[in-house]
Formats: sequence, C-alpha cells, structure tokens
Amino acid sequence: MTDTIIDLIRHGEPKGGSKYRGHNIDDPLSEKGWQQMWDAVGEYNQWQQIVSSPMLRCKEFSEQLSTKLQISTKILTDLQEVGFGSWEGLTREQVKNKSLQEYTDFYNDPVNKRAAGFEDLNEFIDRVTSSLHSINQDYSKKRILVVAHAGVIRAILADVLKAPPSALYKIKIENAGISRVNMTTGEIIFINRIFS
Repeated sequence: MTDTIIDLIRHGEPKGGSKYRGHNIDDPLSEKGWQQMWDAVGEYNQWQQIVSSPMLRCKEFSEQLSTKLQISTKILTDLQEVGFGSWEGLTREQVKNKSLQEYTDFYNDPVNKRAAGFEDLNEFIDRVTSSLHSINQDYSKKRILVVAHAGVIRAILADVLKAPPSALYKIKIENAGISRVNMTTGEIIFINRIFS
C-alpha cells in the first residue's frame, strides 16, 4: 500500500440517548450503540492500527475490536469531544427551551457565539488536527481506524477540505457513521458500513 487511509467512525448511541456530552460526561455505549458499531464495521479486517478517544463510548469498543482483530489500540486524549460547557447533559430541546436565542446564535456563528464554559473552537480544532497529523506521520502508508466523536470527525474533515471553522456544524455525523480519508490524495468517502 502506498496511501495512508484513515477511517473515522463516530461512536454509537451512548446510554441516555442523544444529548450534548462533550468531554465531561463519560457515558458508555448503550446496547443499541454496541450493535450500531458492530454492524458498521462488519467483518472488515484490513486495519493495521486503531486510534481512539479515551471516552468510554469510544474506548471500550476500540479495545474489543482490537482484541478481535489482534491489532493494537492507541488512546489519544486530544481526540476527546469538544467541551460543551453549560450545555453538557442537556438535549437539544432542553437547550432550546432554556434559551432559543443562545442556541440559534451558536449554530449561526459557532466560532464567536459559544455558550458559557464552551471550549474555544479554534483551540479544539488545533488539538484535533495536531493529533490527525501525528497519526498520519506515525502510521504512514497504513490503514487506520479512528474511533471518535462527531465534533472530532467534523474538525478532521474540515481540515482535509480546508473548510473554515464556521462550517463545522454544517457537517452531519451519524452514530456509527464512517468517513474514509485518503491522507495521500485528500479524498474523502462517506460510507454507511465497511464492506467485508
């Protein structure tokens, strides 16, 4: 293989369903979330390395998959989800009910209109893209699976596409959704599930 291929998979549904978790709430995967992950990867066995966020919703699946495939997992703290401050633990509806204006402002201008306690978006992007470039360098010409969060995957895709930080939340990342990035050519492929 001459290209470096990074498959990005978002964790499956965590216990407690859909809500803002960021990096301060460490819920594990629900039963449905585990099934989503196993369905997504299928019997694919071409990865040579797994790299994971340290959050339970990513790490536990990464460790089980690495055992199954007999490859190693590297845990990178910088792949944690963006911090959502005062929104952590709340659903979208709860945030809207609390302050529709704050919610609307954030999605219209996610760089400058962050709610109380939110992690700075540019700092978040810097830590994620720094990890991406390390992964690319450390595992050059290999197939790597990165198990992470919607925000992390958005930051990586935006970096590859040279999209501005303001565009991050225009990218929808589903639970157990997979995006393949060819780091050599810069091509991105969105996949529903890995083909065996």
